[in-house]
This record gives sequence, structure tokens and C-alpha cells, in this order.
Amino acid sequence: MEADPLKRVEDQKPLLDEVIYPDIEPGIINRRMIENSYLQEAHKGEERRLHQLEPVVLEKINIMRLEFKSILRIDHLWILPNLTRLSLNCNKIEAIENIEMLTNLKELNLSFNFIEKIENLDALVNLEVVSLFSNRIEIIENMDKLSKLVIISLGNNLIDSVEGVKRFRFMNNLKVLNLEGNPIAKKKDFCLLKYVIAILPKLNYYEYTFIKNELREESTSIFYRELREIEDKQEKEIQTRELHEREMSEAKRLASSFVEHLDGHQLFDSLWRGDEDGRILMLVGLQAQELSDEYDKDIFELTQEIYKLGLERFAERDDEIRDFMNNLQEGQEELQIMGQKEIEDFLQFKEKIFEEARITLRQLEQNSMHGDDENSPENLKLSDAVDKINIQFEESMNDMWQALMTQELYLHEAIEESTTNFHRKIVELMAKFVEQSQAFFVQLREISVHFSENMTEIVTRFISTKLALQDFEDVPVELRVCMDDRDAILNLIAGMKDSHTLRIDEREDRIATRTKEFIDNMIDQLNNREIERHRSKILEINSFIEMMTEAMSSLPHDIREELVAEEYI
Repeated sequence: MEADPLKRVEDQKPLLDEVIYPDIEPGIINRRMIENSYLQEAHKGEERRLHQLEPVVLEKINIMRLEFKSILRIDHLWILPNLTRLSLNCNKIEAIENIEMLTNLKELNLSFNFIEKIENLDALVNLEVVSLFSNRIEIIENMDKLSKLVIISLGNNLIDSVEGVKRFRFMNNLKVLNLEGNPIAKKKDFCLLKYVIAILPKLNYYEYTFIKNELREESTSIFYRELREIEDKQEKEIQTRELHEREMSEAKRLASSFVEHLDGHQLFDSLWRGDEDGRILMLVGLQAQELSDEYDKDIFELTQEIYKLGLERFAERDDEIRDFMNNLQEGQEELQIMGQKEIEDFLQFKEKIFEEARITLRQLEQNSMHGDDENSPENLKLSDAVDKINIQFEESMNDMWQALMTQELYLHEAIEESTTNFHRKIVELMAKFVEQSQAFFVQLREISVHFSENMTEIVTRFISTKLALQDFEDVPVELRVCMDDRDAILNLIAGMKDSHTLRIDEREDRIATRTKEFIDNMIDQLNNREIERHRSKILEINSFIEMMTEAMSSLPHDIREELVAEEYI
């Protein structure tokens, strides 16, 4: 008899409740699935039961295996920021998504799924192993940034072209590759094995079989022409990449100096961008062009001064930041050494007092197991000794806690004070740079005004001459409306001057604004980093104390377990 459909729906409700988004069908990774898988894989038997009583610390999970779980979609992995190995093989996943935050990931297994495209891996720059075996991938793509890859498995997919294989030449660490089982590997007139070996000379294994020198030489001989063509293209691309990297590095340096786009004629060019009034005035001809060239030269000379000033101040600021960070690190290392010594001294004391406690507790427990009265003189003496040991241990532990906390609070206050002083120095340094650059911007505005005044004279003379001669044939259409209207000319001049002045003001304001933003962001980062470090250190100290307390508290139970075990032997 067929089961009741309503009952089947009711039976599915608990499963649906496990999904983060209730409206989505089961098969999406959620927190409960992650925690259950961790407990099943990491712990067995009684150990698993005990761990189930405690909350799972997701930040400490490095390995996650979610296999054979009919997962349809990757999600919720952001709660595992320190994951280094992730296995999602043998599921029903159709897309690589929602893993870009796993930047510590070194191994990723997505084999035996329904993935159609390689994507969303760019951020996983620490990946060393990627397995996409037995999926539905048709093109090798989007793996250029994974320069640390050592093993790539793309076998049993739908790849029918070698187009993406040559991109693996840029992966200097790649040693193992598998492409077998793809349509491209089954072509009768093409040997994929030898092609791969020829164009990837650093590869050691193909389809997990070691590549012998004889086969490598034969493959290179067969695909000699293809290899030469690929090498030529690669050389050009490497040169292009290096040039781009240098340009990006220089652009970053200039941006950090707040003088980007001031190393050439960029500011002058920006003055004319969108300046319709200036464009009309330049139609006057040769004299206006000569004046503009002189204007360009004067602007360029001043922007060069701002540019050099920015680089000089950048070097000073960089040295200041480097000195501060070095001093900060030295202070932390010094306090860490002192703290380590406190802990080592305590641990030596702990070993001694634990041994003393073990002997005393063992004797006390043996007496109890033999039926001795707990109020007997010997047992009372032993109990008193245990109490004294506990007091002594607790006092020593409190002394250590006090010493560690004093050191940490001293370091925290010292860092806060150093950051405040550093903030003051950086503000003064940047204020000096802004003030000096503003002096140059004053000169830029003066040059702009002077250019406008000279342009007024040139345009007025041009129009006056044309009116006197009644020669209007070569007068541009845009200027003819100004022939009898001096106010119109003055309006054009004023519009051009205002436009140029506005551009200069904007560039000046940009320097002032960005220097302030830089300082604010840097100090905020330093303060936030210190708050996080301080909290973490306090948590570490308290956790250590709790661990020591628990070790002492569990000692009687441990001794009892040992004696019981000895009785059975």
C-alpha cells in the first residue's frame, strides 16, 4: 500500500528545519551539517560523545569533509575562516561558489559532482591541490592566479581543447596533472599525453605516472613547432606582465605619495577637459596656441615640484612607519620572552608539585580502596597534605596570572601611548607636506589667472583687428557672435578661468583629503589590531589558567582510574 503523501511531508520537516533558508530544499551546506561532520570525522566513540557536550569552535577547524551528502549548493563556509583542506567530492554540486573567503585553503576536492565551469577560485591564492575529477567542465579557464598549485586533476570531464593547458606554464610549482578521460584525450590523431609533456617541462607526473626522460625528449621532438610558438608568446606575455607590474607598483607608490597623475602633463590636460569656453577661445589661432604652450610649460614645472615633494615626504613617512612597526614588534617580542619565562618557571614548579600530589593522592586512594577509615590519623594527615598542595599550587598560579596580566597591561598601555605619539608625528609630517604643496597650488592659480589675462588681450586684439579690416572670412563661427559684444568675450574668459581654477582647487583638496583619510585609516587599523591582540592575549592567559586548574582538579580522578586499571591487570 502506498504511503500517505501528507505523512511523507511531515517526515521531511525535521530535515527541512536543518537548512538555513527554510524555503530552499535540503542539500545546502549549513552549520549543523558542518558541526556534525566535524564531530564524526575528528572524534570517535566516547571522545565524540564528550565533545558533543561542548560547543564546536569553528575557528579551530582546519579540515572539513562533506562527502556523499547530496549537497546541491556550496554555502555557509565563511564560518570556517582557517580551513586548509576541504573535501566536497561525491555530491550534486553544480557551481563553484561561496568559497572566496577561504583564503587559507591549500587543498580543494570537488570531484564527482556536476560542475560545468571553473570559476570563483581567484582569491584562493594558497591552493596547492585542486581536484575537479569527473565533472562536466568543458574549458580550462580562470586558474591563472593559482600560482602555488602543485597538483591539478581535471580527468573525466568534457574538455575538448588544449587551449587552457599552456596557461599552466606560468605555474612554476605544478608537478602533477591529470586530463585523461576527456574528449581531447580520445582523439586518434592527437596524443594529449605527449603534448602536455612537451609544453609543460616542469611537470613530473601525468595521470599519476612518472614522466621518464625518454618520453619527454620524444614529446618535445614531436611538438617542437608548437612549443616554440608557445614559448615566444609566453616571453611576450611575461614582458607585458612585468611592465604592467612595474606600472602598477609605480602607480601604487605615487598614490601612496598622494601625487599620482602629477608626474607629467596630466593636470594641464585636465584643465581643458569639459572646458567649452576655453575651446572656443583657442580658435583664435597661433598666438593663443603659443600662449597655451607656455601655460602648459609653467604648469608642468610646478606639478613636477609637487611630485618631487610628494615622493620625498613619502620616503620620510615610510621610514617613520617602519621605525614605529619595528619598535612595536621588538616591544612585543621582549614581553613575550618575559611571559614565556614566567610560564616555564611555573611549569617546572607544576611538575614538581604534581608529582608530590600524585604520591600523596595515590596513597590516600589506596587506603580508601583497602577500606581504611577516612578519618584515620594517616588519612587525615594525607588529606591535610593534599589541601596544602592545592593551596600552594593555587597561590603559585595566581602569582603567575598576576605577573602575566601585569606584563600584558603594561604592554597594552605602552602600545597605546606609542600609537598616540606616532599619530602626532604622522599628522605633523603630513600637515607639513600639505602646507608645502598648497604653496605650489597658490602659484598654479596665479599662473591660471595670468593666462586668462593674456588670453583676454590676445582675443580682444584679434577681434579688434578683424573689425577694423572688416575681414570675417577666417573668423570661426563660435567667435563671430562675440565680434560686437565685448561682454560675451569677457564671459568666455571668466568661464575658462573658473573652470581651470576649479580643477586646480579639486586637485589641491584631493591631496588634503587623502592625507587625512590615510592617517585616520592607518591609526584605526593600528588601534583595532591592538585591541584584538590584547583581547586574544588575555583570553590566552585565562585559558592557560583554566587548563592548569582543570589539570589539578582532575588529578584525583586520574589517580583513581590508574589504580582501578592496575587492579584489573
